[in-house]
This record gives sequence, structure tokens and C-alpha cells, in this order.
Amino acid sequence: MSADPEADLPTPTFGWSDMWASPEEDPRSEGGPTDERSLLLRYLANYRLTLELKCSGLDADQLARRSVPPSSMSLLGLVRHLATVEQYWFRVALAGEEVERLYRGEGNDEFDDAVGDPACVDAAWTHWRAEIANADDYVDSHDLDTTGPEGDTLREVLLHMIEEYARHCGHADLLRERIDGRIGQ
Repeated sequence: MSADPEADLPTPTFGWSDMWASPEEDPRSEGGPTDERSLLLRYLANYRLTLELKCSGLDADQLARRSVPPSSMSLLGLVRHLATVEQYWFRVALAGEEVERLYRGEGNDEFDDAVGDPACVDAAWTHWRAEIANADDYVDSHDLDTTGPEGDTLREVLLHMIEEYARHCGHADLLRERIDGRIGQ
């Protein structure tokens, strides 16, 4: 590291050739049915895909790289955090399950314990994908007015999940740019 911390930062790059995916290959969908349920599910699916795109091509150390002091936020921490969010809202708040919460308890924090170890990265992606699969199964078998034990409706949870991912995908944009200068859709 040099004496000037700015000298060690990557140069931001942007251009169609450096997009996460070319417009023809972008896995996110823009069209389709416009009923409320379809729109909510499409927006949520697109934000989930955006998180994956922002993390793609990075090694364990890069995924665990912190933003700026004193924050412990990292891309890996965001994956772990969003796994806990998926777990809470679909398993606990809606289904009323009593599950051992991910990344809770002493020495098991979503962000602080997101370290540049490939096993930690693999576990985070495994948990995140498992919670998404559970959420998708729940959504497939319930209507938007389904109410959890504390009064949360599936409609409200889907809207909250979209908001949660939108906020954290904004964080992911900044984290990725700080890692390698890459910006894009």
C-alpha cells in the first residue's frame, strides 16, 4: 500500500463490453405478465440475480474485502445477511417454523465472520440458495393474502424482500467498484 490510499483504488470502468452480461445474455427478465404476483416475483428474482452478478468472478478474499472502516460490510457478508433475511421472513415470519437461525449467536455474525476462506464462501452461497429454494417453494403454494402467525402477509413480505435486495444491491455496486473498479447494470 502506498502512503496515498487513493492511489491503491481501482479505476472505475464502464462500457457495454464490460457489463455483467451483454443485453442479449442478461439472465434478468424485463417482460412477462403484469399482474401483481408476477411483477413481485420478477422483481425479487431480478434482484437476487443482480446480487449474484455483482459477486461473480471474485475469489474468496475479494468477496470478503471490507468496504471502508469502521464498516464490516463485504459482498460475502451481504450474501450471508440475505440468507438470514430469506430464512427469517419465509420460514419464521410466514411459515411459523422454529429454526436455528443462520449466522446468529456468539462468534457467528453475518458480517464480522465473513472471511476470505473458500469454505466460508461455499457455505454462504449454499445457505443463500437453500433459503431461496425454500422461499420459492413457499410462494408457489400460497397466495398473496396468506398470513403468518404474527400477521405478516406474503404480499408484504415480497415487497419487503424487494426493498431489502434493492438496498443491498446498491451496497454491492459500491463494494464491487472498490474491489476492481467494475461498474455496470
